[in-house]
Amino acid sequence: MIWLIMFLGAALGAILGSIYMINSIAKFSFIRNKLAALVIVVGVFIFFFFTMGWINALTISIYTTMFFLIFGLIGRIFKKSLKMTTSVHWQGWLAIFASILYLVSGYYLCVSVVEKDYDLTTTKSIEPVKVAMIADSHIGTTFDGDGFAEHLITIESQNPDILLIAGDFVDDGTKKADMEKACEALGEMNLKYGVWYSYGNHDEGYFNHRDFTADDLEKRLLANGIHVLADEYELIDNNFYLVGRLDKNVDGDIRKSMDDLLKDIPDDKYIIVMDHEPNDYDAEAHSKADLVVSGHTHGGQMVPIRHIGVLVGANDFTYGYKRINDTDFIVTSGISDWALKFKTGCRSEYVIINIEQGAL
Repeated sequence: MIWLIMFLGAALGAILGSIYMINSIAKFSFIRNKLAALVIVVGVFIFFFFTMGWINALTISIYTTMFFLIFGLIGRIFKKSLKMTTSVHWQGWLAIFASILYLVSGYYLCVSVVEKDYDLTTTKSIEPVKVAMIADSHIGTTFDGDGFAEHLITIESQNPDILLIAGDFVDDGTKKADMEKACEALGEMNLKYGVWYSYGNHDEGYFNHRDFTADDLEKRLLANGIHVLADEYELIDNNFYLVGRLDKNVDGDIRKSMDDLLKDIPDDKYIIVMDHEPNDYDAEAHSKADLVVSGHTHGGQMVPIRHIGVLVGANDFTYGYKRINDTDFIVTSGISDWALKFKTGCRSEYVIINIEQGAL
């Protein structure tokens, strides 16, 4: 519902913004014609519609309009207070430059992947473990199955003991061939404790138009040796427990509460929980869990919408690390993205978490 409201608001903003853009572009001395300005606005949108998809075309339109509004306001202030007039439409040129800089930077931060490190200590008895974690690969968006395999090579070179996939491994637009390649690449990783996966909101698919089903996905994961945890847990090498929660959006009351899910796990063992959406922090912070890892937020995606999820109550946290009671929480910005190919204020990443016994 939140995303629907945002999309409708964005669409309305784009329509109103287009009217403003037509008037603004018509102010350039080499145009001076609203019909020509209309052709330019529509032409640019159509170009990005066919090359990057409707949501990216809409995003480009909205942010370009925003910069035209900002510099247009600055121009009005200068003209009124300083009595400054010029034949050069400098507000428009600055808006174009700022739009290109902002959107190119956002695209780069989205498609390039960096490592994010965390060092955690616990008073519980645990042999040091190096955890690699990814979420939101949305295979087929910023990279295909082969591209995903290349990122896994980079992750494996850091010598982690285990890889956790905290949901949204695939997307509604993922092709079966890419899904299969990605699963095969995961199966080829040589890790001490293997690869473990829990579901995200996109993994089962929303619109049933993929060329594979949720069952196909799970069968392919299992066939390649990936462990699937759906409201289940496993004791890893008698060293720590790993828990995978079902996504909060599963139909009905299928998902277990934290207390029910962890009730049979002994308190003396370290407990890691994979929960795709970071929005059950109160229950998790008052449970036996020592570490909860999540994705879903994409780091807030773009300025200035980064904090909307928390403000409207959709998420408890947007990005990074926090500690509540005796529980550590980590939310990753994701190794990729869904349909939107821009990130600002964050960037795509994979996570390395070093856990060892020590003083807090």
